[in-house]
Amino acid sequence: MKSFSRHLSVALLLGTVAFAAPAQAQEFKAGFVNTDRIFREATTAKAAQAKLEQEFSRREKELVDMGNTLKTASDKFEREAPTMAESQRTARQRQLVDQDRDFQRKRREFQEDLSARKNEELSQVLERANKVVKQVAEAEKYDVILQEAVYINPKHDITDKVIKALNAAAATK
Repeated sequence: MKSFSRHLSVALLLGTVAFAAPAQAQEFKAGFVNTDRIFREATTAKAAQAKLEQEFSRREKELVDMGNTLKTASDKFEREAPTMAESQRTARQRQLVDQDRDFQRKRREFQEDLSARKNEELSQVLERANKVVKQVAEAEKYDVILQEAVYINPKHDITDKVIKALNAAAATK
């Protein structure tokens, strides 16, 4: 019942707006911005990505090397295990388990750190983009700018304008 009354309220509101709009003789202007494209194409987003890659490349290489070393040691153990004494095999197996646990912990910490930094950088890019969206909206007299929608007619997409303005603002800094 609540759902029906909510839909009825929305329908009445839309109907009222539809009848009132011609009386006011003002055109409603809406636009759309694709934030995924901004994150992929804007200079500031690319710079943030390069900064993250530089910041985390050393740790990533260390993890890759550690994983390769662990794999090599594990393969060597598999080959040599049948000829080892039981006590030696158990000690080596325990050592490999400890190394794997350490590797998994370091990999998890790396992923958490990378994710946190990525969120920081992307939020800064989004903050700058939102300022540019507001400037474009005010300059071109938009009534509303949407960032997420199920469907948008391409004629309402102002992402290119925002990316150009964002890149221009980044170039002047």
